[in-house]
Amino acid sequence: MSKMFRLALVSAFFAAPALRAAGPAEPTAPGETVIVTGGVSLWAWEKWKAQPHDNWWANFVRASRIRIQQVKAARPGQQITWLVYRPSYVTRSRQDGRDYLSLVNSVRDAFGVKLMWFDNASQVVNYLNIGQPRDRVKINNLEFFLHSNKACFMYDYSNMIDSGSKCWLHENELTQIKRGIFTRDALIRSWGCHTGESMSRKWRAATGVPMWGLTGKSQYLTEELPVPSTIAGRWVR
Repeated sequence: MSKMFRLALVSAFFAAPALRAAGPAEPTAPGETVIVTGGVSLWAWEKWKAQPHDNWWANFVRASRIRIQQVKAARPGQQITWLVYRPSYVTRSRQDGRDYLSLVNSVRDAFGVKLMWFDNASQVVNYLNIGQPRDRVKINNLEFFLHSNKACFMYDYSNMIDSGSKCWLHENELTQIKRGIFTRDALIRSWGCHTGESMSRKWRAATGVPMWGLTGKSQYLTEELPVPSTIAGRWVR
């Protein structure tokens, strides 16, 4: 491979991160935005692995904050509810000797969103279904920042047990989500790994609305929304 060709590949991958993350437009119908933030792993386990997860405790929190800021800028006055998986941040706080729950609360205060901590998967589904009177307040935007594979949202991963999950929503459980709770132009998006490979299709079949997901792995960044970690990765629904 020539030096010029290698440089072209590198430039194509690292240029315009916003374009690589682009895809759906902001919804226009009124409704509620729901941001779901999964938990981080324990670095005590992950640091020994060839490809560790969550060196930084705020991977999902920072990405959620960036998206919340975008929504508020694009749709002033938008109602935003932020669901965060509490147990992982409690245990990571204990490991690192820092109060991460207070730092999450500070994001809530800075942006004026409604923060709801959750401890199990059913609480997320229950909020989506009946957290608001869905005949009047439908969801026009739902986004997930978490660990995932092609068939499963993992709210917990490598925190309660090494390299495994104790809290998840599988694609075969998506029928628990009621039809009719979303607006017709609702923006649904998973920022986790691999969900565009199977879960997006199952989501649409279960709920009647499309979900954007990624083929391949996602890369969480510090000051930008997640992007595909390889050139071949792409957003699909």
